[in-house]
Amino acid sequence: MELMIFETPAAVADEGARRIRHLLHARPDAVLGLATGSTPLTMYERLVRDCRQKRISFAAVTTFNLDEYVGLDGDHPQSYRHYMNEHFFSKIDIDLANTHLPVAAAGANPLRIGAEYETKIAAAGGIDLQVLGIGRNGHIGFNEPTSSLGSRTRVKTLTRETLASNRRFFPAHGKQAELAITMGIATIMEARKVLLLATGEEKAAAVEQLIEGPVSAMWPATTLQYHGNVTVLLDAAAASRLKNRDYYDWVQQQQQKLVQQFDAD
Repeated sequence: MELMIFETPAAVADEGARRIRHLLHARPDAVLGLATGSTPLTMYERLVRDCRQKRISFAAVTTFNLDEYVGLDGDHPQSYRHYMNEHFFSKIDIDLANTHLPVAAAGANPLRIGAEYETKIAAAGGIDLQVLGIGRNGHIGFNEPTSSLGSRTRVKTLTRETLASNRRFFPAHGKQAELAITMGIATIMEARKVLLLATGEEKAAAVEQLIEGPVSAMWPATTLQYHGNVTVLLDAAAASRLKNRDYYDWVQQQQQKLVQQFDAD
């Protein structure tokens, strides 16, 4: 697991965008796994800028989002399809037909969506790079604590903690979605590369478990310790509970020397 710690969330976004830009230069038709929430927004802004400046193109890219609320149509303002269209897809040169979310709109049977989504991912050749955030309780996607480490895309009931955290995205007197369809932990682990971003002190406990804790279904993100190609980008606040911070900073310095020597991007 590669760990990089920066002083600010903006620096985390810069490095995340650089990683994706580097991938697209090497493979213009890459398959990206994408995440929503507040953490990746600035990174998406950087990628929009890069696309408009012709530094990268998404014209041949295929995307699969981690999750979606059950029962929300794509034009619902709280749906993740709406989020992605508004903040990213509408601002880059991607073909919307190549952007996928595990949608179970109102009236659709959500129990059928998971297997269909897995089939689509496999047909696209699998995910080259999966972008992740991390929940305060250690969830990745909507794989809440006690999720099976071998789980596939499926319906999940959200914890009260997650519902409380996401309440701000729903109207004060509107109904909040309590179910979601999410890629499973095993699905995420099949991505060839994983890029996890975490910022803010409220993520520090989950980050501590991810980096220094034992692998446990109670902290689903810890499963990433078994993945062979994971990069974790943190700001100082998210890294504030790490016990071996001095060592991580030393490793990062050595890695940066290699990047400066061999990677001009």
